[in-house]
Amino acid sequence: MAAPGRKRPLRSGYTTGACAAAAAKAATLCLLGRICPETVEIPFPDGSRHGFALCRTGAQPAMATVVKDAGDDPDVTNGAEIGAEVRWLAAGRGERIVLANGPGVGLVTKPGLPIPMGEAAINPIPRQMIRAAVAEALEGSGREDDALEVRIFVRDGEILAEKTLNRRLGVIGGLSILGTTGIVRPVSAKAWTDTIEASMQVARAVGLTEAILSTGRTSEAMVQGLLRLPEEAQVMMGDYLRYALEAARRHGFCRVHLAAMWAKLIKASLAVPQTHVRNGALEVRQAADLLARLGLDRESAADLQTANTAREIYERLKAMRRDDLIGAVCRRAQEQARQWSGLPVRVYLVTAEEGVVHVED
Repeated sequence: MAAPGRKRPLRSGYTTGACAAAAAKAATLCLLGRICPETVEIPFPDGSRHGFALCRTGAQPAMATVVKDAGDDPDVTNGAEIGAEVRWLAAGRGERIVLANGPGVGLVTKPGLPIPMGEAAINPIPRQMIRAAVAEALEGSGREDDALEVRIFVRDGEILAEKTLNRRLGVIGGLSILGTTGIVRPVSAKAWTDTIEASMQVARAVGLTEAILSTGRTSEAMVQGLLRLPEEAQVMMGDYLRYALEAARRHGFCRVHLAAMWAKLIKASLAVPQTHVRNGALEVRQAADLLARLGLDRESAADLQTANTAREIYERLKAMRRDDLIGAVCRRAQEQARQWSGLPVRVYLVTAEEGVVHVED
């Protein structure tokens, strides 16, 4: 039990790739006529081994499922039932262990992802993990050289995929089977940065030279409604402002459209690289000092220090008819974004009620 006043450490979990590998090993044991196990242990890329409890198993067809435990990470696939169905293949089919997508697992339909178009959306490391787990199950069976198909499925995966960016990335029909280590780290920065990288790779692969970087779906939708760029241009960067801007330069974009709400733009203007509250809490005093430097009189700036939130600061500026200061904050954010990206940046200030309220070219 955690000591009083101390937070419990966040609990790690397992990736969809690890769960698929465990299910594939169990399904292969069922195919071999073994007693269907209640748990299986599989190797991870770092050489460690981890055990998984099985949810369902069956012999006709040979299948097994695992319920994903993502730990304390807010993952849309947490609690999803991930399974594998395995069958023997006729000889001469090429690879000995052939991977395929079943219901709830998507198909890759756009270039730029680590899996070629037309193949199951099972990323490279999960593919390695699945094949290694299946090979373990085949050891000593006398059928180590026989070919078999492993079809990965996710119960209700099509529904879960609607909560992800899969369709935009060209993954159609379900989820992607992901993971690079087998372990999900809570509130994983890597999950966000991987998504940013994948989005930009797809955008460049289809020939786009401009990207919309947005901090949330509302901002993204508002700006996309103005620009009407192809959907591949939309890059959900969340709070990873500096990372996304630097990535835009690395990927060779020529222009960036930065869409954000007021609180995020103030943080950008203050050169806060990661805009989540836990990494860059906005001090109202900092915002008031910034506005004073941008031309707000001393008395009004002192009064703004009593505001509770960035939104309240915005509303007070609107009430004072100081749209000039709102524009000045946007320009400062634009200057910082240009510095981080080295690219032309157009800034869009968005509110949930009014839509795009300011554009800084």
